[in-house]
Amino acid sequence: MQRTVVLLKPDALQRGLVGEIIHRFERRGLKLVGLKMMRASNTLLEEHYAHHKDRPFFEGLKKFMSASPIVCMLLEGVDSIAVVRKMAGSTNSREAELGSIRGDFSMSVSANIVHVSDSKEAARKEQERFFEKGEVFDWQSAVSPFLYGGDEK
Repeated sequence: MQRTVVLLKPDALQRGLVGEIIHRFERRGLKLVGLKMMRASNTLLEEHYAHHKDRPFFEGLKKFMSASPIVCMLLEGVDSIAVVRKMAGSTNSREAELGSIRGDFSMSVSANIVHVSDSKEAARKEQERFFEKGEVFDWQSAVSPFLYGGDEK
């Protein structure tokens, strides 16, 4: 099974969307194996957004992401990275399809409700960055036999 990281940004928390978003992922059949709320430190944000370091919006992004706590999730499922990215919708929320998280709840490029891993390598690094070993749980879902065909696992 593949794992992917989802960060619910400060706008999701401030707007009371956390439960709705978690519900969407669970309803889809993704298994929650890690969940926590935290304040993102400047050091953590500089590491996480290092690829934007030279962009003019970098300082504003760090300020936004530290404005309130974030909710960190680790989801598991077959092709979970691609599934979660599709569920999140386009980074530019104004272009995101209705029915996606961003398409339903956001009008912004930066205040766009969620961050989702964009590759296997990013998901691995983000899991290490946001979750300690004791915060990730391997558990058997009672509905697992009803989510996938036997040849899909």
